[in-house]
Amino acid sequence: MAAGSFRRSIASQLSKVLDLPPENLIKSISAVPVSKKRHVADFQLSIASVIENSSSDCSAQDLHLQAQQLAERLKCDSVVSEISAGPGTVNFTINRELLAKTVLQQVWKDGSEYGVKSELFSTVPRQKAVIEFSSPNIAKKFHIGHLRSTIVGNFIANLKVALGHEVVRINYLGDWGMQFGLLGVGFQSFGNKEKLKSSPLQHLFEVYVQINKAAENENTKKLAKDFFRKLEEHDEQTLSIWKQFRDLSIEEYIRIYKRLGVHFDEYSGESFYQEKAQEVLKMLEDKGLLQKTIKGTGVVDLSEKKDLSTFSTVMRSDGTSLYITRQVSPSVDLAAAIDRMNKHSWDTMIYVTDKSQSNHFQHLFQILKLMGYDWAERCQHVSFGLVQGMKTRRGEVIFLEDVLNEVRSRMLQNMISTKTTKEMQDPVETAEKVGLAALIIQDFRGLLSSDYQFSWDRALQSRGDTGVFLQYTHARLHSLEQMHGNAELTDVNVACLQEPDAISVLQHLLRYDEVLYRSSQDLQPKHIVSYLLMLSHLAAVAHKTLPVKGSAPDVAQARLCLFHAARSVLANGMKLLGITPVTQM
Repeated sequence: MAAGSFRRSIASQLSKVLDLPPENLIKSISAVPVSKKRHVADFQLSIASVIENSSSDCSAQDLHLQAQQLAERLKCDSVVSEISAGPGTVNFTINRELLAKTVLQQVWKDGSEYGVKSELFSTVPRQKAVIEFSSPNIAKKFHIGHLRSTIVGNFIANLKVALGHEVVRINYLGDWGMQFGLLGVGFQSFGNKEKLKSSPLQHLFEVYVQINKAAENENTKKLAKDFFRKLEEHDEQTLSIWKQFRDLSIEEYIRIYKRLGVHFDEYSGESFYQEKAQEVLKMLEDKGLLQKTIKGTGVVDLSEKKDLSTFSTVMRSDGTSLYITRQVSPSVDLAAAIDRMNKHSWDTMIYVTDKSQSNHFQHLFQILKLMGYDWAERCQHVSFGLVQGMKTRRGEVIFLEDVLNEVRSRMLQNMISTKTTKEMQDPVETAEKVGLAALIIQDFRGLLSSDYQFSWDRALQSRGDTGVFLQYTHARLHSLEQMHGNAELTDVNVACLQEPDAISVLQHLLRYDEVLYRSSQDLQPKHIVSYLLMLSHLAAVAHKTLPVKGSAPDVAQARLCLFHAARSVLANGMKLLGITPVTQM
């Protein structure tokens, strides 16, 4: 990694002066974010992170003085051309030609692995991660929370895979419960086999809405209970109807997820764990963790003083596992977690759902721990906030496909009305990819836990910090390469890349591994989003001020290599976020 060789060189010199091992210093040396004021160093060392006894009561003045003293003891060499002290930092500027040469060579050599091969990840063990995300309920609305869960879970899975981890993507469907009693009865009254085959999700939803209107009727209630009881008793005919609903729904989900660029290794669901949930209740009872309330419900006491001030209800008074929160009882989720550990022997398991379910997962992990499963500490709930205001022209969002169709048609309309749009082979597919980028970037710009107000107009703007701008930048850089022939790194004269706008792009490329590292630590996509938006802005400025056309051959070649490197890293980052870069726009 380009940044790595520079960090090691700086750490090596620092280790002699500070008498500390170089490996202890590497993570304290960070690339400096590019400033619009231009004149920034390339790396900085935070004094507080390396000076002993630099506790919080150490004044800024003391730190600045220590930085100055350390800077004076260091010498420039063939790598570092300038050393200066800042407020509590020592700043290092890399030899400009060496910077250009090293960054371009590294991007060229590593390709799609640029950034992930960094020594920042060398101490991170390769792990097996199970990630549960999306998880819609069959026959119910695929609400916007499911869309968020889908794109966030996909991002985390992409990032983990890029960093060399093994990932199992699980879609845990709401495919059991009394709703299927109602749905079974509803289908007998309102169902249509042809509609079920052609658009299962929509038809089952319509049937469910219709039967729900009649659900107050005592006879309907009784029929629904009978249907669900037969399901639980594994009656062949009833199971076969349920299986058809489930299988056709999954087929359609797979088709729609494909449009999103998302896939799953496993379609699981509540139905898988009904019997195992009863086994879990028995285990809780055997371990003395299951308590009965006066009403006869089964609870697990989670309070510190064991006074039931905090508890989780896991069983109905009739002895069956209870359905709460995400259509699931803790006993069903407990059974699923234990089963996944037995099946996959994972190192970490991540659940991606909205923040209203935080309590549910907190309780789940606590119960697993009480049951003696130490691996509960390696379970993680990645929560996200609510999205308000996402409506299609037809009204409220009910199906994921409505959102995808809406973003595609709006984007296509924008492209048709824009004078700069090029003629392209498949404008509809391009509109879909650009529209998806718009959705994803609007969603990922802030902290995942934040709620936000959705706006079609803001998301689909071509200027500013949007997904459309990222796609436009990528397409523009791609057409530059097409127009002037692919860049060749051999014989590039890096002395031709000394303009401030070229240096800014190179400095920014230097930081990519740190941004990936930060996102890998907190699983927040916003770091990568900010990085790519800044890269696009810097590339846009450089595109204006550093023309390839009409420049001397060695200057043109060097600039082409710079733009190729920028496009390559932009594409890598976009793919991690779940965006397919377009080459025409």
